[in-house]
Amino acid sequence: MNITLNGKSRDIPDNATVEQLIDILDLTNKRLAMEINEEIVPRSTFSNHIIHSGDTIEIVGAIGGG
Repeated sequence: MNITLNGKSRDIPDNATVEQLIDILDLTNKRLAMEINEEIVPRSTFSNHIIHSGDTIEIVGAIGGG
């Protein structure tokens, strides 16, 4: 299925979860925030939140500094 990820079209497997997308993108164990269709997705729901064809997803990574 096709989604928009950070402004670019991308194909991912049908019925993928947010957790699976993070694994596909090699972002496992990274500090990040995700928004799907302009709504924040809590990390506690990553494993059961299903991504749908046409979803618009934004992922941002946390950067530490001082």
